[in-house]
This record gives sequence, structure tokens and C-alpha cells, in this order.
Amino acid sequence: MAKEESRLPPRETMEFDVVIVGGGPAGLAAAICLKQLAAELSVAVIEKGSELGAHILSGAVIDPLALDRLLPDWREDKDRPLKTQVTADRFYLLGPAGALRLPNFALPKLMNNHGNFIGSLGNLARYLGARAEALGVDIFPGFAGVEVLYGAAGEVQGVATGDMGVARDGHRKKGFTRGIELKGKYTLIAEGARGSLAKELIAHYGLDKDREPQKYGIGLKELWQVDPAKHEPGLVQHTFGWPLDNKTGGGSFLYHFEDGLVAVGFVVHLNYENPTLSPFDEFQRFKTHEMIAPTFEGGRRISYGARAITEGGWQSVPKLAFPGGALIGCAAGFVNVPRIKGSHNAIFSGMLAAEHVVAALKAGRARDELASYEGAWRGSEIGRDLYKVRNAKPLWSKLGTYAGIAVGGLDMWSNEIFGGSLFGTLRHGGPDYASLKPLWRVKPIAYAKPDGKLTFDRLSSVFISNTNHEEDQPVHLHLKDPSIPIEKNLPEYGEPARLYCPAAVYEVVYADEEAKTGPRFVINAQNCVHCKTCDIKDPAQNIDWVPPEGGGGPNYPNM
Repeated sequence: MAKEESRLPPRETMEFDVVIVGGGPAGLAAAICLKQLAAELSVAVIEKGSELGAHILSGAVIDPLALDRLLPDWREDKDRPLKTQVTADRFYLLGPAGALRLPNFALPKLMNNHGNFIGSLGNLARYLGARAEALGVDIFPGFAGVEVLYGAAGEVQGVATGDMGVARDGHRKKGFTRGIELKGKYTLIAEGARGSLAKELIAHYGLDKDREPQKYGIGLKELWQVDPAKHEPGLVQHTFGWPLDNKTGGGSFLYHFEDGLVAVGFVVHLNYENPTLSPFDEFQRFKTHEMIAPTFEGGRRISYGARAITEGGWQSVPKLAFPGGALIGCAAGFVNVPRIKGSHNAIFSGMLAAEHVVAALKAGRARDELASYEGAWRGSEIGRDLYKVRNAKPLWSKLGTYAGIAVGGLDMWSNEIFGGSLFGTLRHGGPDYASLKPLWRVKPIAYAKPDGKLTFDRLSSVFISNTNHEEDQPVHLHLKDPSIPIEKNLPEYGEPARLYCPAAVYEVVYADEEAKTGPRFVINAQNCVHCKTCDIKDPAQNIDWVPPEGGGGPNYPNM
């Protein structure tokens, strides 16, 4: 194997002014803004999905403020991706039976969704991609960034894409193609939450020094075609409470938009304690609530997906600039948790980074640290948005759902009216992977079998995510120590990967199921929807998610 590696042909190199990793709202906004400010620049965007939008999943209710700034004419465009404005905005506390609606006047003004749009974030990415290409941006879908290219002085020079045509055992198959080196004067990392290159760069440069740990949630979503009689275009509905207990953070969304479509989803904060909890099954159980189930009677589920969400906010944003580039979008962690929105901040961050890159290039600089970008974000629209809600997540985590949301709401009002908080800026505490309790300290959670009409199993859900990977390729979920799942995680936690994974990637298989003998840990990597939850939640931090062969993974049509 080592000899074969040493004989690898050299990679082809492509030179650009700016290389952007990730074709989501942040990366594409950066590309568009770069060309708007300096049309002569050469800009490349690589995207690991088979096409733009293939790996993008969000609710989504989108604040158009950033989009209006980036593309002032988008509302008049006949091909605009966002058509349904919010007409009704409801917030409920759910119990096992019944629901209590919270009055809109009691909610902080920033929670108001009127003036926002409901739609598909994937379709927004496709639209932004078309606008970027029209400006001369080179976009390369199906190419995953797998390696950071460092210079002699330790600066980032660009990234390399993955080799194609490598077999599961590592040998090169017929049709093997070497990856490409894309080098730029600056490299912007826009991979989304818990991207592999961002994770490396944060560790390599110590970008998280003196910051709070990043916090995460897992968001699960289904897209339904519902009975026209039950469709209410423009309705936005959020809930918290049941089926989660008071110690477990999370909640739901239900959005009605065009063409009889309803997006329904569920978020579970990944600092949950009970290792027998399954976010996927909590989502399925949520849909059985008497207030929720009627929406889907006579309807048809048409898509499913899952994705990690950054939730740390103001306190957890790492240092954004490093020698040769910067983090933007959810790679930096700009989600506003109470609003369940991040795409507006992603677009703003792409634009902000682009402005500072152009200024640096015009000054004759290259591959240095964009200190001005790092210094600017907290005073920008992004910083003002996140600062007001900085205590919502830590209060929820410390006080539980009911008290945490009540006190968090008062804190947001205080920040909105007085510009400050009695709490100052609270800390989050430990990382999410450290929150699990051992089995003997929790009450096991039992879940009902799915009915195949309203509730479903994981495998049928993965099927409608259109997930596909080349089967004969190296497993992209790496175990640092292969013994840990069975020898440590199984006896202590029941091996929680079986449950926190929303795609049935991980299994514990017994030689004798009845006697529970001879357990083996099995990784079904072909099922992976690239949510990154395993990389975040594994209690031993034993799982590393890395990109599979480019183009692999889900193919979301309009999520």
C-alpha cells in the first residue's frame, strides 16, 4: 500500500485569485460579491454534492435582508427561488395532549417572521449558483475538498480535491483519477456545520482558543405533499416541549409554502443526556400529536434529510481569519438559535469576507491573515443579530426547557430594549459529546413501531433522500480506535451511535442475537446523509467524518 501511494501521479494544479470550498449560501454569496466588486478576479467554488443544493437542508424560513443587499433585483426575477411570504406566525408549547399557544405580542420582536419567506434553501443555492456563473465564477460540483494545502511559512495556499476511483481496500481501480490542487491568493471555507477542513483548520491554528465550545443540534426534515384542503400557504408554526422532556432541548417547525408543500422538521440539541434517546424517533413521535397529525392525513411524504446545526452563537464563533483565508457561514457558526435562522448571516458573512479579500488584493496582498474581517464581524449585522440572543442557548441548557425559554425570552427583551443583559454573557459549559449519562443512570426510552403512513423507519427515509455512494470506495467514517464501540461505548452507553445517527449507518450486530454474544460494530457508510452528528456526539470522540468520493451522499431535490 505504501509503495502504491508513493507512485501516485502528481495532481494537476489550477490557480485562482480566490478559492471557495462549499456551494451553499455563504460560499456563493462570497463568489457573487467578489465579482461584483472586482469583475477581473478569477473565483472558483467547489461543492461536494453532485450539484448545487444536493446536500443543502434547512427549514427554511429565510430573512431576505441579506439577499436584498446582495442581489437587489431578485424579487423581480421570474426565476426567483422564494415566492411564499409568511402570512401567519404561531408558537406553541406542546404537552402529551393539547397545546398552549404563546401570544405573539409576548415574544421578542426579533422572533416575528412577517416579511420573511418560506422556501427551499437548496433551490436558493441553485439560484445563487446561476447568478454567480453569469458573473464568471467557475463552479465545480461533485468535487470534495479533502486536503488543506499549506505553504512553507504555514499559510494556506488552497485545497486539494479527492481522488476518484479508489477501491474500498485502497487500491486504484480502472479509471482512477487523481484529485486537483486549487490554489488561491485567499481560500474561503464555507463547508457548513462541522466541515472536515474547517475542523482541521480550527485545530491547526487554534482558532477556538478563548472561545466557548461550539454547540450543536441535529435537524431532521421531511417534505410532504398535503391535501389541498389542509394547505395554508404562508403558515409558519413552531413548537417546543413534548415529546422531549424538560431537560432535553429542541423543538419543531412546520411551514406551508407553494405547490401544496409542507416542510416539517424537528431539532434536538446535541447536549442531551439520555443515551437511549433517538432524535429520528422523537421526530416520528412528534408527528403523532393530535395538533400535528391531521395536517398529513391524505398526504404523501416525498423527501427526507438530516443535518447538524451550529448553536453556540456569539460565544462560540472561533477566530475567523487564518493565514491565507477565512471561515464563513455555518463553518463559523452564525446561526441565530431562537429564530432558527442562519442563511441571512451566512450570506452576510460571505459578502463581508469578500469585501475584505478584495481590499487585500487591491493592496497587493496575498495569503496573509485577513485581520480586518475578523475585526469587523462583531460590529456588523451578523454580530448585532447574534449578540441579542447570546444567552438563549445557555439559559435553556442550564434551566431546562420551561424555565430556560421563559428567562431566555426576558433576556432577549432586555437586550432588545436596553441593549444589555443582567446576565452579561453566559458560558455554555462543556462540549456536547461530554453530556451523556451512563445507562444505569437513565430511564430507557421506548419507541413505537412506525406505521408507514405517518411515521417511518430510517431505511425507508434514507431511500427518499436519494442518498448514493459508490459502494467500492474507502469508508469515509473513520474510527480512531476500532475497539471503543464494543468495549467502551456498548457497555456504558448502549453504543449511542445506533440511535443518534438518523440514517441507520451504525449497527451492533450479534453472532447470537438471543444470547447477545459476539457483538460487532458495523458501519453502513453507503447510508450516510452527511449530517456529521457522529463526529459531534460520539462520547469518546472516536469517529472522524471525512468526505467520501465527490458527488456521493444525498441528492435533495428541493430541501
